[in-house]
Amino acid sequence: MKMSLSNYYPSPVDLPFNRASLNDSFCPATPDQDPGGDGVWLPLQGMNLLTVNGESGQKLVAGDSPFSTTAASPLYIGQWQGQPCRLLQIPDNMELPPELSKQPLRATKPKISVELLSLAGMGQMILHWEQGSQYCGNCGKKMVRLEKEWGKECQTCNTHHFPRIHPCVIGLIIKGDEILLAHKAEWADGRYSLVAGFVEFGECLEEAMARETVEETNIQIKNIRYIGSQSWPFPSQLMCGFVADYASGEIELNDRELADAKWCKLDQLPTLPPKRSIARHLIDRAEEFIF
Repeated sequence: MKMSLSNYYPSPVDLPFNRASLNDSFCPATPDQDPGGDGVWLPLQGMNLLTVNGESGQKLVAGDSPFSTTAASPLYIGQWQGQPCRLLQIPDNMELPPELSKQPLRATKPKISVELLSLAGMGQMILHWEQGSQYCGNCGKKMVRLEKEWGKECQTCNTHHFPRIHPCVIGLIIKGDEILLAHKAEWADGRYSLVAGFVEFGECLEEAMARETVEETNIQIKNIRYIGSQSWPFPSQLMCGFVADYASGEIELNDRELADAKWCKLDQLPTLPPKRSIARHLIDRAEEFIF
C-alpha cells in the first residue's frame, strides 16, 4: 500500500476519494450484511480519521474497539483487506486513547495512504447520509434500511429514500495563454482555485458551469467540455470538472461570493489547491488546452 499521495494522477478517476483509489483494498457492503466477528475500525472524529502507527505507517485499529462508548453504534461498511470494517462516529469532545493519532482528511499533505484517505472520505459521506436519513422527509416517521442497499424505507407512508449526492461543477476557463482563478475570503491567504458551484433545478452540467461563471465573475464562456469527476466528501458532493473557453466580458464579482478573481499565466500562478483535488488536476493540465 502506497503510504504517501502522488504528485501526478493520470485521470480524474485516479484522484483520492474516488473508489478507484481504494484499489483492491476495500470491498463495499451494507450494514445488514455484517458477518460478525473481529475486524478493523474506521473511527472518524469530525474531519479526522483516527489511526494507529504500524510498521509501514498509519493503519486502522484492529481487534477490540478502543472506545468504551461512542455516540452511535458501529456500522459495517464492507471488507478492508479481507476483514470486516466497521465505521465509528466519535464525539468531538471524547478523550482519545493515547495510541490513536488524528489524521486530518483535508490536510494539504496527508500522512496516510491514498487508500485510507479515500476510505475515510467514503465514511464521511456515509455518516452524512446516516445523520440525515433517520426520519422520513415526507411524513417524519422513523425509517428502516432496505435489504442490501444504502436506501431506506418509511413503513408508514411507503416512501423510499436514497443517499443524496450533490452534483457540483468546477471549471478551468481559458483565455489565450491565461486561466481564470478565483479566491474566497475563507480560504488561506493567497490561495486561488477555479470557479465552482452547485447544480440548480432543471440545469444540465454545462448550463450550471456557464451560469456559475457569469454569476461569480461576469465572464461568458463557450466550448464547454467535460473532463472528469471526483467524489468530494465534504460533506457529500460529486465535483464535475470542465474546461471552457472565454467568450466575452470583464471580471466583476457579481454575487460577492468571491473575494477576488483574476487571469493568470501558467508561469505566474499563485498558491494553488493541493494535488489531491480535481481543481488542481485541471490546473496542472491547463497547457493541454491552451492553443
